[in-house]
Amino acid sequence: MKDFFSKLLTGMSIGIVVALIPNALLGEILKLLIPHFPALQHVFDITVFVMSLLPVMIGVMVGVNFKLSPIQTASVGIASIVGSGAVVKTADGLFALSGIGIVINTGLTAALTVLFVQFIGNRFKTYSILLMPTLSILLPGMVGYLLLPFVRESTGLLGTAIEHITTLQPVVMGAAIAVIFVLIMLSPISTVGVATVIMLSGIGSGAANLGLVATGVGFAIASYKANNLGTALAHVIGSPKIQMRNFFMKPKIAFPMLITAAILGALAGVLNIQGTPYSAGFGLSGLVGPLNYINLAEGGWTPQNIAIMLSTFFILPIILNLGLIYIFSRKLKMIKAEDYKLDFD
Repeated sequence: MKDFFSKLLTGMSIGIVVALIPNALLGEILKLLIPHFPALQHVFDITVFVMSLLPVMIGVMVGVNFKLSPIQTASVGIASIVGSGAVVKTADGLFALSGIGIVINTGLTAALTVLFVQFIGNRFKTYSILLMPTLSILLPGMVGYLLLPFVRESTGLLGTAIEHITTLQPVVMGAAIAVIFVLIMLSPISTVGVATVIMLSGIGSGAANLGLVATGVGFAIASYKANNLGTALAHVIGSPKIQMRNFFMKPKIAFPMLITAAILGALAGVLNIQGTPYSAGFGLSGLVGPLNYINLAEGGWTPQNIAIMLSTFFILPIILNLGLIYIFSRKLKMIKAEDYKLDFD
């Protein structure tokens, strides 16, 4: 079970990052350029479309990670999108991609499909190409589809709990929400999904975003020695979810990031750092968080606001994570660089 769970989470992590990085890298830059170069709207639209292919990417990457055959891997991919909820039927009878779906249900459907194709094995022989994709949709795919409302409701309950936390005193609320969003980021649940469902805004959104900044920067610093610069930067530019498997295997690797997040979240309450429901689910990815803070701050691009933005979104996350990683690795001997190793081979 541990090996199965590890392979599943690794495949999900890779699929998530591959699907989200194009928009994370280009999204905010394209928004600034589109008014001057309208033709770039097509590029932006494509990056958004690619995000909606996340369920297929998860299924395919999970299949690859389990070393399934091409037909089996493709079957996991199509079953995953069936159970994701990313495809909706409009009133006109057309099918449309709607966001990235419910990531945790996508992973659950992918897991069921892997078990199904492994159970079937080579029983279909030369008929595999005919039967495997179809049965993967009809059995594990439809089970995932039927589970979708219940999983969506569970995610909604999580959002409701977070909504109650927003009624606390700002500093306490900021610290609590930042820590919660770190844990959500390191799980198969979508931070963007939770934030948008409850329309998390204001200081709550700013704190959530700073929690994700702490996560991305912290994992980038901690994982650099075990991986490489490109993979380290992927935690910040893309998503810290690529550490999901390592976190579930060894939760203690996130201790420095959780403490950093709590401090930054509290500062969001002190300094009135705000955001939108959209920016809450991002860290430094696409500079969504910092730019939204400046846009919402009184006075906009004033020297004071720029100083606060640089301090809370860039300088403090680096300093705090460096110090805490040093303490937990060198002094307490609780973590080591190898704990953050990612295997994408």
